[in-house]
Amino acid sequence: MASLNGGIVGVDNQPTLITTEETITTFNSSGTLTLQAGTVTVDYLVVAGGGAGGRGGYFGGGGGGAGGHRSGSSLPVSGPTIPVTVGAGGAGPGGGPNPNVPWGPYNAGIPGSDSVFSSITANGGGGGAGYYGNNGFDGGSGGGGVAGPAFYPVVGGSGNTPPVSPSQGNDGGDGINAPTGPGKRGGGGGGSSSAGADGPISGNGGNGTANSITGSPVTRAGGGGGAGSGQPARGYATGGAAGPGGAGRGESQPAPAPTKAATPATANSGSGGGGANLTTGGAGGSGVVIIKEPASESLINTSGVWNMDAVYDAVKGSNWTNA
Repeated sequence: MASLNGGIVGVDNQPTLITTEETITTFNSSGTLTLQAGTVTVDYLVVAGGGAGGRGGYFGGGGGGAGGHRSGSSLPVSGPTIPVTVGAGGAGPGGGPNPNVPWGPYNAGIPGSDSVFSSITANGGGGGAGYYGNNGFDGGSGGGGVAGPAFYPVVGGSGNTPPVSPSQGNDGGDGINAPTGPGKRGGGGGGSSSAGADGPISGNGGNGTANSITGSPVTRAGGGGGAGSGQPARGYATGGAAGPGGAGRGESQPAPAPTKAATPATANSGSGGGGANLTTGGAGGSGVVIIKEPASESLINTSGVWNMDAVYDAVKGSNWTNA
Protein backbone atom coordinates (compact mmCIF):
# COMPACT_ATOMS: atom_id res chain seq x y z
CA MET A 1 0.00 0.00 0.00
CA ALA A 2 1.41 3.37 -0.99
CA SER A 3 1.72 6.12 1.61
CA LEU A 4 1.01 9.80 0.94
CA ASN A 5 4.73 10.63 0.92
CA GLY A 6 5.55 8.13 -1.81
CA GLY A 7 6.84 5.51 0.58
CA ILE A 8 5.53 2.01 1.18
CA VAL A 9 4.20 0.31 4.25
CA GLY A 10 6.51 -2.37 5.63
CA VAL A 11 6.35 -4.53 8.70
CA ASP A 12 7.15 -3.02 12.11
CA ASN A 13 10.81 -3.28 13.07
CA GLN A 14 11.86 -4.55 16.46
CA PRO A 15 11.57 -1.85 19.18
CA THR A 16 14.66 0.31 19.61
CA LEU A 17 16.39 0.23 23.00
CA ILE A 18 17.27 3.73 24.24
CA THR A 19 19.87 3.77 27.04
CA THR A 20 20.41 6.86 29.20
CA GLU A 21 23.63 7.13 31.18
CA GLU A 22 23.61 8.64 34.67
CA THR A 23 24.77 12.21 34.13
CA ILE A 24 25.32 14.98 36.68
CA THR A 25 25.48 18.55 35.38
CA THR A 26 26.49 21.44 37.66
CA PHE A 27 25.62 25.04 36.80
CA ASN A 28 27.67 27.66 38.66
CA SER A 29 26.20 30.31 36.37
CA SER A 30 23.13 30.51 34.16
CA GLY A 31 23.01 28.31 31.08
CA THR A 32 21.02 25.64 29.25
CA LEU A 33 20.65 21.94 30.04
CA THR A 34 20.50 19.61 27.04
CA LEU A 35 18.72 16.42 28.01
CA GLN A 36 19.77 12.99 26.83
CA ALA A 37 17.35 11.15 24.55
CA GLY A 38 15.18 9.06 26.85
CA THR A 39 15.39 11.32 29.93
CA VAL A 40 11.89 11.93 31.28
CA THR A 41 12.64 12.67 34.97
CA VAL A 42 15.58 14.20 36.86
CA ASP A 43 16.83 14.69 40.41
CA TYR A 44 17.64 18.30 41.26
CA LEU A 45 19.28 20.72 43.68
CA VAL A 46 18.39 24.38 43.22
CA VAL A 47 20.00 26.94 45.56
CA ALA A 48 19.43 30.69 45.24
CA GLY A 49 21.90 33.48 45.90
CA GLY A 50 22.46 34.44 49.54
CA GLY A 51 21.73 37.89 50.97
CA ALA A 52 24.46 40.31 52.04
CA GLY A 53 25.07 41.31 55.65
CA GLY A 54 23.83 44.73 56.78
CA ARG A 55 26.06 47.66 57.76
CA GLY A 56 24.87 49.00 61.08
CA GLY A 57 27.23 51.84 62.01
CA TYR A 58 27.79 51.70 65.76
CA PHE A 59 24.99 49.16 65.98
CA GLY A 60 25.75 45.62 64.81
CA GLY A 61 24.36 44.90 61.35
CA GLY A 62 22.32 41.77 60.74
CA GLY A 63 23.72 38.73 58.95
CA GLY A 64 22.54 37.92 55.44
CA GLY A 65 19.97 35.18 54.96
CA ALA A 66 20.75 32.08 52.94
CA GLY A 67 19.26 31.60 49.51
CA GLY A 68 16.39 29.16 49.25
CA HIS A 69 17.52 25.51 49.18
CA ARG A 70 15.30 23.10 47.23
CA SER A 71 15.97 19.51 46.26
CA GLY A 72 14.02 16.52 45.05
CA SER A 73 13.84 13.54 42.75
CA SER A 74 11.81 12.27 39.80
CA LEU A 75 10.88 15.73 38.53
CA PRO A 76 9.14 15.30 35.13
CA VAL A 77 10.97 17.12 32.34
CA SER A 78 10.74 17.45 28.58
CA GLY A 79 13.43 18.66 26.22
CA PRO A 80 15.48 18.73 24.34
CA THR A 81 16.72 21.81 26.25
CA ILE A 82 15.78 23.54 29.51
CA PRO A 83 17.03 27.03 30.54
CA VAL A 84 18.76 27.29 33.92
CA THR A 85 19.04 30.46 36.02
CA VAL A 86 21.63 30.69 38.80
CA GLY A 87 20.98 33.57 41.21
CA ALA A 88 23.69 36.05 42.17
CA GLY A 89 24.60 36.76 45.78
CA GLY A 90 23.69 40.16 47.21
CA ALA A 91 26.39 42.83 47.27
CA GLY A 92 27.72 43.94 50.64
CA PRO A 93 26.70 47.52 51.53
CA GLY A 94 29.62 49.88 51.98
CA GLY A 95 27.83 53.21 52.08
CA GLY A 96 26.48 53.32 48.56
CA PRO A 97 22.84 53.43 47.52
CA ASN A 98 20.65 50.44 48.30
CA PRO A 99 17.34 49.72 46.56
CA ASN A 100 15.71 48.72 49.86
CA VAL A 101 16.85 51.47 52.22
CA PRO A 102 18.35 54.38 50.23
CA TRP A 103 18.65 56.69 53.22
CA GLY A 104 22.29 56.89 54.15
CA PRO A 105 25.60 55.13 54.60
CA TYR A 106 24.40 52.53 57.07
CA ASN A 107 22.48 50.39 54.66
CA ALA A 108 20.77 47.04 54.69
CA GLY A 109 22.38 44.17 52.82
CA ILE A 110 21.18 43.62 49.28
CA PRO A 111 19.11 40.43 48.84
CA GLY A 112 20.25 37.50 46.74
CA SER A 113 18.63 36.61 43.42
CA ASP A 114 16.42 33.64 42.56
CA SER A 115 17.63 30.41 40.96
CA VAL A 116 15.26 28.61 38.58
CA PHE A 117 15.12 25.20 36.90
CA SER A 118 11.97 24.07 35.09
CA SER A 119 9.08 24.42 37.58
CA ILE A 120 11.38 24.82 40.60
CA THR A 121 12.24 28.30 41.91
CA ALA A 122 14.48 28.90 44.94
CA ASN A 123 14.14 32.44 46.25
CA GLY A 124 17.06 34.73 47.05
CA GLY A 125 18.13 35.20 50.66
CA GLY A 126 17.05 38.32 52.54
CA GLY A 127 19.55 41.10 53.20
CA GLY A 128 20.61 41.76 56.79
CA ALA A 129 19.28 44.91 58.43
CA GLY A 130 21.46 48.03 58.56
CA TYR A 131 21.26 50.73 61.23
CA TYR A 132 18.15 50.69 63.40
CA GLY A 133 14.77 51.40 61.95
CA ASN A 134 14.45 48.59 59.42
CA ASN A 135 13.93 44.88 59.83
CA GLY A 136 15.89 42.10 58.22
CA PHE A 137 14.48 41.33 54.80
CA ASP A 138 12.35 38.34 53.90
CA GLY A 139 13.56 35.73 51.43
CA GLY A 140 14.45 32.09 50.95
CA SER A 141 15.89 32.54 54.45
CA GLY A 142 15.44 35.84 56.27
CA GLY A 143 18.15 38.39 56.99
CA GLY A 144 19.09 39.11 60.60
CA GLY A 145 17.87 42.21 62.43
CA VAL A 146 20.26 45.03 63.36
CA ALA A 147 21.10 45.83 66.98
CA GLY A 148 19.20 48.95 68.02
CA PRO A 149 18.52 50.91 71.20
CA ALA A 150 17.11 48.82 73.99
CA PHE A 151 13.66 50.31 73.47
CA TYR A 152 13.72 49.68 69.72
CA PRO A 153 14.51 46.04 68.89
CA VAL A 154 14.60 45.22 65.22
CA VAL A 155 13.39 41.82 64.09
CA GLY A 156 14.83 39.40 61.59
CA GLY A 157 13.22 38.73 58.23
CA SER A 158 10.94 35.80 57.50
CA GLY A 159 12.24 32.74 55.72
CA ASN A 160 10.49 30.45 53.23
CA THR A 161 9.13 33.53 51.45
CA PRO A 162 7.17 32.97 49.30
CA PRO A 163 6.14 29.72 50.98
CA VAL A 164 6.86 26.34 49.38
CA SER A 165 6.71 22.80 50.72
CA PRO A 166 9.08 21.42 51.87
CA SER A 167 10.36 24.69 53.31
CA GLN A 168 13.27 26.34 51.49
CA GLY A 169 14.63 28.25 54.50
CA ASN A 170 14.21 29.82 57.95
CA ASP A 171 13.85 33.15 59.73
CA GLY A 172 16.66 35.53 60.57
CA GLY A 173 17.44 36.23 64.23
CA ASP A 174 16.36 39.41 66.00
CA GLY A 175 19.01 42.00 66.66
CA ILE A 176 18.31 43.40 70.11
CA ASN A 177 20.72 45.77 71.79
CA ALA A 178 20.94 44.65 75.40
CA PRO A 179 21.18 47.58 77.85
CA THR A 180 24.25 46.08 79.52
CA GLY A 181 26.71 43.28 78.89
CA PRO A 182 28.25 41.92 75.71
CA GLY A 183 25.00 41.06 73.93
CA LYS A 184 24.97 44.05 71.60
CA ARG A 185 25.05 42.44 68.20
CA GLY A 186 22.89 41.93 65.16
CA GLY A 187 20.88 38.80 64.59
CA GLY A 188 22.24 35.96 62.51
CA GLY A 189 20.86 35.34 59.05
CA GLY A 190 18.55 32.38 58.65
CA GLY A 191 19.96 29.15 57.24
CA SER A 192 18.22 26.50 55.19
CA SER A 193 18.17 24.06 58.15
CA SER A 194 17.73 26.40 61.13
CA ALA A 195 16.91 29.98 62.05
CA GLY A 196 19.55 32.59 62.80
CA ALA A 197 20.29 33.19 66.47
CA ASP A 198 19.13 36.40 68.18
CA GLY A 199 21.80 39.00 68.93
CA PRO A 200 21.80 38.70 72.73
CA ILE A 201 22.29 34.94 72.45
CA SER A 202 25.12 34.73 69.93
CA GLY A 203 24.13 36.29 66.61
CA ASN A 204 25.28 33.11 64.88
CA GLY A 205 24.02 32.32 61.41
CA GLY A 206 21.62 29.44 60.89
CA ASN A 207 22.81 26.05 59.70
CA GLY A 208 22.95 25.07 56.05
CA THR A 209 21.78 21.78 54.56
CA ALA A 210 23.89 18.82 53.39
CA ASN A 211 22.99 17.29 50.03
CA SER A 212 24.56 14.30 48.25
CA ILE A 213 23.32 14.70 44.68
CA THR A 214 26.92 14.60 43.42
CA GLY A 215 27.72 11.48 45.45
CA SER A 216 29.36 13.12 48.48
CA PRO A 217 27.54 15.30 51.05
CA VAL A 218 28.11 19.03 50.62
CA THR A 219 26.60 21.62 52.96
CA ARG A 220 25.26 24.84 51.43
CA ALA A 221 22.93 27.75 52.26
CA GLY A 222 24.10 28.77 55.75
CA GLY A 223 23.19 32.11 57.34
CA GLY A 224 25.66 34.95 57.87
CA GLY A 225 26.69 35.96 61.40
CA GLY A 226 25.46 39.23 62.91
CA ALA A 227 27.98 41.97 63.75
CA GLY A 228 29.06 42.78 67.30
CA SER A 229 28.59 46.49 68.06
CA GLY A 230 31.64 48.66 68.64
CA GLN A 231 30.90 51.87 70.51
CA PRO A 232 32.93 52.85 73.59
CA ALA A 233 29.86 54.06 75.47
CA ARG A 234 28.07 50.81 74.83
CA GLY A 235 30.95 48.36 75.07
CA TYR A 236 32.13 45.86 72.52
CA ALA A 237 30.92 42.47 71.36
CA THR A 238 32.24 39.73 69.15
CA GLY A 239 30.38 39.03 65.95
CA GLY A 240 28.24 35.99 65.32
CA ALA A 241 29.76 32.89 63.74
CA ALA A 242 29.07 31.92 60.16
CA GLY A 243 26.42 29.27 59.71
CA PRO A 244 27.83 25.98 58.34
CA GLY A 245 27.65 25.91 54.56
CA GLY A 246 30.02 28.65 53.42
CA ALA A 247 28.47 31.71 55.08
CA GLY A 248 30.33 34.84 56.24
CA ARG A 249 31.10 35.71 59.87
CA GLY A 250 29.93 38.89 61.54
CA GLU A 251 32.31 41.79 62.25
CA SER A 252 33.87 41.85 65.73
CA GLN A 253 35.22 44.82 67.66
CA PRO A 254 36.50 43.39 70.93
CA ALA A 255 38.46 46.24 72.55
CA PRO A 256 41.37 46.70 72.54
CA ALA A 257 41.99 44.11 69.81
CA PRO A 258 41.82 45.18 66.17
CA THR A 259 38.54 44.95 64.33
CA LYS A 260 37.84 41.67 62.60
CA ALA A 261 35.94 42.60 59.47
CA ALA A 262 32.84 40.84 58.22
CA THR A 263 33.55 38.19 55.62
CA PRO A 264 31.70 37.31 52.42
CA ALA A 265 30.08 33.97 51.75
CA THR A 266 31.70 31.38 49.50
CA ALA A 267 30.80 31.53 45.82
CA ASN A 268 28.11 29.05 44.70
CA SER A 269 27.24 28.19 48.29
CA GLY A 270 24.01 30.22 48.37
CA SER A 271 25.01 31.35 51.88
CA GLY A 272 24.58 34.73 53.56
CA GLY A 273 27.32 37.31 54.16
CA GLY A 274 28.40 38.56 57.58
CA GLY A 275 26.96 41.69 59.18
CA ALA A 276 29.15 44.77 59.74
CA ASN A 277 29.41 48.00 61.71
CA LEU A 278 31.51 50.67 60.02
CA THR A 279 33.15 48.39 57.47
CA THR A 280 31.58 46.80 54.39
CA GLY A 281 29.01 44.10 54.98
CA GLY A 282 29.89 40.65 53.66
CA ALA A 283 28.50 39.78 50.22
CA GLY A 284 26.19 36.82 49.82
CA GLY A 285 27.33 33.73 47.94
CA SER A 286 26.00 33.00 44.47
CA GLY A 287 23.67 30.05 44.03
CA VAL A 288 24.05 26.77 42.20
CA VAL A 289 21.87 24.35 40.21
CA ILE A 290 22.78 20.65 39.96
CA ILE A 291 20.79 18.22 37.82
CA LYS A 292 21.15 14.43 37.79
CA GLU A 293 19.73 12.42 34.91
CA PRO A 294 19.32 8.88 36.23
CA ALA A 295 20.41 5.85 34.24
CA SER A 296 17.50 4.25 32.42
CA GLU A 297 16.47 2.03 29.52
CA SER A 298 13.36 2.38 27.37
CA LEU A 299 11.95 0.71 24.25
CA ILE A 300 10.68 2.80 21.34
CA ASN A 301 8.62 1.21 18.57
CA THR A 302 9.79 1.95 15.02
CA SER A 303 7.16 3.04 12.49
CA GLY A 304 6.13 0.60 9.76
CA VAL A 305 6.01 3.44 7.19
CA TRP A 306 9.20 3.54 5.19
CA ASN A 307 10.70 5.81 2.59
CA MET A 308 11.58 3.81 -0.57
CA ASP A 309 15.25 4.82 -0.41
CA ALA A 310 15.37 3.58 3.20
CA VAL A 311 13.78 0.26 2.15
CA TYR A 312 16.34 -0.21 -0.63
CA ASP A 313 19.22 0.49 1.78
CA ALA A 314 17.76 -1.87 4.41
CA VAL A 315 17.25 -4.75 1.96
CA LYS A 316 20.67 -4.24 0.40
CA GLY A 317 22.26 -4.36 3.83
CA SER A 318 20.23 -7.47 4.84
CA ASN A 319 18.54 -5.41 7.55
CA TRP A 320 14.97 -5.76 6.31
CA THR A 321 13.07 -8.30 8.43
CA ASN A 322 9.66 -9.62 7.36
CA ALA A 323 7.14 -10.79 9.91
